[in-house]
Amino acid sequence: MMDFLISPAYAAAESSTPGIMDFAFPIVLLVLFYFMLIRPQSKRAKAHRSMQGSIAKGDEIVTDGGLMGKITAIGDNAITVELADNLEVKVRRESINSVLPKGTLKKL
Repeated sequence: MMDFLISPAYAAAESSTPGIMDFAFPIVLLVLFYFMLIRPQSKRAKAHRSMQGSIAKGDEIVTDGGLMGKITAIGDNAITVELADNLEVKVRRESINSVLPKGTLKKL
């Protein structure tokens, strides 16, 4: 009756020692994980940091919230962005998503 629910365990005929193939799969998995996830994410983060460091007054930007405007002043942590005539907002430097090519806001 127990053989129906649980398969019987049999002793191994020979003792097996861990070989190189027992360690190959986890190593291949870690290398694949690095090249598929960690490396591309670190490249994107590095490019984003360099973009944020190179912004200047007069650049046209898009924030994480989707606001598009022109930079009028740059502080240590906050940047003043002109969204429309006589409408300026302060956003954190980290919330800038991308820098647009010059003249993009006039085309919209």
